[in-house]
Amino acid sequence: MAKGFNRPASNRTQSDMMQQLQRLQQQMAEAQEHLAQETVSATAGGGAVEVTMTGDQKCQAVNIDPVLLQDADAEMLQDLVLTAVNLALNKSRELQEQRMGPLAGGLPF
Repeated sequence: MAKGFNRPASNRTQSDMMQQLQRLQQQMAEAQEHLAQETVSATAGGGAVEVTMTGDQKCQAVNIDPVLLQDADAEMLQDLVLTAVNLALNKSRELQEQRMGPLAGGLPF
């Protein structure tokens, strides 16, 4: 076993690490608050269905072009809504990764 492997960290090192973790925790909380305010949108069917979602992955709106409803094809409408929701979720996850990813790089371990 390597020398010093089980040696406890100094109080100063522990204190510094705790302060760094607290700053990181605060930054992450702030980033999450900002994500809840940011939105992304995705469309399907050439813009016939649009879904707007927040950065914390809450669906804000679903807009359906009234022209699409004239055909009254429920199955097609379901597919378009599903596609738009999944695309919006992917965009929301990408936004979250962009905003939160750099913070994870600051972890001291």
